[in-house]
Amino acid sequence: MADVDPAPVTPIRIRKPDWLRVKAPTSVGFAQTRKLMRDLGLNTVCEEAACPNIGECWTQKHATVMILGDTCTRACAFCNVKTGMPNPVDPLEPEHVATAAAELGLEHIVITSVDRDDLADGGATQFVRVIEALRRRTPKTTIEILTPDFRNKADEAVKRIVDARPDVYNHNLETVPRLYPTIRPGARYYHSLRLLERVKALDPTIFTKSGLMVGLGEERLEIHQVMDDMRSADIDFLTIGQYLQPTPRHAKVIDFVTPDTFKSYASLGRAKGFALVAASPLTRSSYHAGDDFAKLKAARLARHQRADA
Repeated sequence: MADVDPAPVTPIRIRKPDWLRVKAPTSVGFAQTRKLMRDLGLNTVCEEAACPNIGECWTQKHATVMILGDTCTRACAFCNVKTGMPNPVDPLEPEHVATAAAELGLEHIVITSVDRDDLADGGATQFVRVIEALRRRTPKTTIEILTPDFRNKADEAVKRIVDARPDVYNHNLETVPRLYPTIRPGARYYHSLRLLERVKALDPTIFTKSGLMVGLGEERLEIHQVMDDMRSADIDFLTIGQYLQPTPRHAKVIDFVTPDTFKSYASLGRAKGFALVAASPLTRSSYHAGDDFAKLKAARLARHQRADA
């Protein structure tokens, strides 16, 4: 009898727990936000990264704009943004972002981007132009940026952006150093850490922020060590959220971290000296960013008052 090839084994995906289930977006506010983004030709990380909070945020007309196109020059194992050769930078994009902020009536806006290793400045000039356009059009809107690592061009790129004075400078470390070769192969852990340290050195008044995903196989003590590394770089705000596998070709979820574990991470982070820690299964870098910015300012004021007492 001829040998019979075994049936292909379908990989088993861990069932998503109840605390990670969200409703499909159906609100009027969601539809209005989506239409505005399409009309202005803007990309959002909310859509490109398949964020689970898009329904809630867009209903409230809060969207995180992703500048410099929709195509990334990296291929991180966790990210759902497409990879390839990007299109030329859109010179109208800064004004379109400012128009979106004005139309949405945003008090706080988060601007992120794809990695643009193809550009001489990594895209720093476009960040500066967006900040300048927002300052002209909506001067009362506070600005939070979430930049790539500007590999091989970080010093000048970071200085240019800091000189434009965003209110919050965010750059995510994403995961623990041990997992970088498989999860974030195009980046270097200590380079990202030093980038945020440089922001503080250039302008101590700018809040710095960084985020981690959990559920990728990291150990708790590794998370504790990353917290210590972040505090050594004087990072103000830490976010921690559950990694969710966007497609079968992306890195697998090793485990779903419980809400109680997130609470313990938040307590430890506060004890280590972060001005603010947001840690929950659905936490993402820009989730409730406006409310969190108000908390950051209040925490800084309280510290100054204690120091003066």
